[in-house]
Amino acid sequence: MSETDESYQRGLKIRREVLGDAHVDRSLAGVSDFARPVQEYVTATAWGQIWSRPGLDRRTRSLLNLAMLTALGRNHELGVHVRGAVTNGCTTEEIQESLLQAAVYCGAPAALESFRVAERVLDELASENGNG
Repeated sequence: MSETDESYQRGLKIRREVLGDAHVDRSLAGVSDFARPVQEYVTATAWGQIWSRPGLDRRTRSLLNLAMLTALGRNHELGVHVRGAVTNGCTTEEIQESLLQAAVYCGAPAALESFRVAERVLDELASENGNG
């Protein structure tokens, strides 16, 4: 896979639209030669092939990601995808409901931590936008 690959380029575009240029630039600037293949894989496959599919809109994909990341306890990625969910038009209430839905099936400890992460990110976004 190379940076000229069509899936990679489509994925990079979508990744930037959802997560923001600053996040993607930081992720790619800090990548080592060892980790570069996994960054290319994630960009081409997750973002370029899956996120670009027409079957679900980005809002729905974002809410699904929040629930799945809660289930897996991937709190760093959860924070990244809370920002992406807001970018994709998800409301605070929808994020909250997605995390509550996850609580039922993933358990209280996972949900408690996901609420802490989401609240921190939402507060950061409000502060960045002058609403905090």
